[in-house]
Amino acid sequence: MTLRNQVLVWVGLFLAAILLLWVFRSILLPFVVGLALAYLLNPVVNWLQRWHVGRTWGSMIVLALMIAVIAGLLLSLVPLVAQQVADLVGRLPSYVGDLQALLQTWAPQLNEWLGPERAAQLEGSLADLIGRGVEFAGLVTATLAQSGLTVLNTIAVLFITPVVAYYLLVDWEGMMAKADQLLPRQHQAEIRGILGDIDRAMAGVIRGQGGVILVLCVYYATALTLAGLNFGLAIGLIGGLLSFVPYVGFLTGFALSMTVALVQFWPDQWVFVLIILAIYLVGQFLEANILYPKLVGQSININPVWLMFALFAFALLFGFVGLLLAVPLAAITGVLTRYALHRYQGSSLYLGLDEPAPPSAPPPAGTAPASKRRTTKAT
Repeated sequence: MTLRNQVLVWVGLFLAAILLLWVFRSILLPFVVGLALAYLLNPVVNWLQRWHVGRTWGSMIVLALMIAVIAGLLLSLVPLVAQQVADLVGRLPSYVGDLQALLQTWAPQLNEWLGPERAAQLEGSLADLIGRGVEFAGLVTATLAQSGLTVLNTIAVLFITPVVAYYLLVDWEGMMAKADQLLPRQHQAEIRGILGDIDRAMAGVIRGQGGVILVLCVYYATALTLAGLNFGLAIGLIGGLLSFVPYVGFLTGFALSMTVALVQFWPDQWVFVLIILAIYLVGQFLEANILYPKLVGQSININPVWLMFALFAFALLFGFVGLLLAVPLAAITGVLTRYALHRYQGSSLYLGLDEPAPPSAPPPAGTAPASKRRTTKAT
């Protein structure tokens, strides 16, 4: 099969997969969550197998422990968090009004520092920004509630997801062996290398990004609650859960926290405003310099702009399921794109030769291009 026909086949399969996802998007949620859960727990089941625990029993034990932990967290945290979120949404307009009134009290100082015209422009811009932010937050909440949090989807996630995850865990090795047998013999080693890169990227997405989200949720919720911020638990969890979108979780939590802190603590307890600010500065430092490099590293290797585009595009096409699929599919697309570029640079189209040069082995993930690794050898 020529290279052109191979490209057409793989592009056709990709488009067919996207079409199937779009057609069945309304019922995919429990299956997507079950697949992610099975992929996440498979190393634990493999570890139990090495201790002579059968795969069936190992899958049951791991899933039972996971369900017990999740159920305990839901029973202990969900009523409190739901109450705080409801109160926060109900009081957010009054907080915005109080913040605007606070800005009005600063108007004389702003007039002295900036002049009347610039102060008026700044005040109008801030008021418009606050109003748009509240409108956007309400729209996002309503969209998520309509697309992903319906009663039917909730029941499906609670009851179907564990069943899907169990059967996938039990038959995981068999599915991988059958998939390996279907690989074209001529390109088996090359395809295995690509699938290994995809596996590392998916591990970075699901395990690494999941660890980052968990740590940030615990950090922000605990720190804001201990600081005495109203609705600190809800705001911390909202910011942590949204951190899978670059900068969106940080900016959302920071804006909500500072709005509530200014209304709650200013001017008598202004030190607490600085404490809230310090909490987010430390959190952003931890995320950017410790958590993300250590837990995720270069496994995703995608520009944040393209990652945000993927999130918005898949959310538009598939709703809440699209948000779950966006980052893993973006990571897979990144691996395939880097492989395609590597093959293109070894082709006659790029080199200007009559015959393509034999492709060399793809560079290891995270290795800089050869042009950047050249060194001058002393003679």
